[in-house]
Amino acid sequence: MKQAVLMTKARTALASAKVLLRLGDTAGATNRAYYAMFDAALGALLWAGAAGNPPKTHAGLITGFGQKLVQPGHLAPSLGRSLNRVEDLRLTADYLEEALPQDVAAGAVSAAEAFVDAISQLLAKSMPQG
Repeated sequence: MKQAVLMTKARTALASAKVLLRLGDTAGATNRAYYAMFDAALGALLWAGAAGNPPKTHAGLITGFGQKLVQPGHLAPSLGRSLNRVEDLRLTADYLEEALPQDVAAGAVSAAEAFVDAISQLLAKSMPQG
C-alpha cells in the first residue's frame, strides 16, 4: 500500500475516533485512535525503506518503528512510547470487559492526532539515504 493511501486511512480512522469519543464510545474511540497510528506508522516505515519487507504483526510494526524511525532520529522517542501506550489501551478496549474512562480514551485520541501530524510532517520530507 502506498504512503498516501495509508495516510488517508489514518486520517479517516482519526476522524472516526473523534466522533466515537463524542458519542461516549471509549472502546471504539481507542480502537480507531490506535489504527490511525498503525496506518501512519506503516506509511512512515515505507518512507524509511521497509516497502520490501513490511511488518506482519503489531509487535513487528512497533519494533520496526523504533528501529527505523526513532533510533535513527527521524522521529522523537515520545512517539514510539505513545504508539506502545495506545496499542496497550486498544488491547484493553478490545479484549477486556472493563470500560476505559473518557479521559483515558480522550488521551489516546489526542496522542493519535499528534502522531498522525508528526508522520505527515515526516512524509513531506525527502526519502532518507542509506
